[in-house]
Amino acid sequence: MKKTVLSCIQPTGEMHYGNYFGAVKNWVDLQEQYDCFYGVVDYHAMTMPYNTKKLRQDSWDLIFNLLAVGVKAENLFIQSLVPEHVELGWIFNNFASYGRVQKMTQFKDKSKDSSSKNKDKFISVGLFDYPVLQAADILIYRADFVPVGKDQDQHLELTREIASRFNNQVGKEYFVLPETLHTETPKILSPADPTRKMSKSAGEKHWISVFGEENRIRKQIRSAVTDTGEPKEENEMSAGLVNLFTLLKAAGNDSIHAALMQSYKNGDLRYSDLKDATADALVNLSNNFREKRAELVANKKEIKGQIKQSSKAIRARAQQTLKEVKELTGLMNV
Repeated sequence: MKKTVLSCIQPTGEMHYGNYFGAVKNWVDLQEQYDCFYGVVDYHAMTMPYNTKKLRQDSWDLIFNLLAVGVKAENLFIQSLVPEHVELGWIFNNFASYGRVQKMTQFKDKSKDSSSKNKDKFISVGLFDYPVLQAADILIYRADFVPVGKDQDQHLELTREIASRFNNQVGKEYFVLPETLHTETPKILSPADPTRKMSKSAGEKHWISVFGEENRIRKQIRSAVTDTGEPKEENEMSAGLVNLFTLLKAAGNDSIHAALMQSYKNGDLRYSDLKDATADALVNLSNNFREKRAELVANKKEIKGQIKQSSKAIRARAQQTLKEVKELTGLMNV
């Protein structure tokens, strides 16, 4: 039997190449090797201030984006269509240490960001507690592996702790302790500031849309920073150049990447050539993705029906896990 992989993404608007190369492209590749469950986690999107009118639309937009870049419909679910996640999350609250959850880095960072901008800024209990729901997302499908970046290791450690404490409490090795799946995923930086990750929160100059128009992509790459002026070791490539080479290689243009890298080593690289090649590679990808997305949107009703059906099928697995968990913990089953 294939091992199970679980990964999720929040519906926070348009997908950029940091998202795609850093995570989603990996999702597409893993589908051939593993039994995959990929969730659009709209419950998690509620933990920070959000637009209630946009949440459902953002969720569907992300679904169409994921399908357009190659994620299979049968592997996708929308979290709020599988409410067992939340019920298991509540059960797991009783197996999660308050002190451990309190130390989670992302909560500290996000709550600090909110409070520093406005002392009266609302910080929800959901923001504090979401790592426990994240553990439920993973364990409800008895996932063997979770593909994560190294900055997410802390969350998987908490998941393993909850699973282990649960197993000890019920006297049975019910949950497999999931492992990280560290695959080769490039770190994509902002074209406007290559000292920081590509992110929409930093402003329009700092991210490149996977479904962007050609003119905009070319303009962003032409204006990409190549040298930040920060001191570096002798013969060390600047962060801006590293980012352009990373984007070029991630887009699949290995031969051009190798030729331009050799030019860099020879000392005769023209930055304009590197930028043109990078722009060409991204434009080609975006054109293909936009075309596929347009086809999907043209059949919007049918596609939404498929995702609701896949969520229903995936929910059956979650329901079975929850039923067994309730039996083990002394709760009532319908």
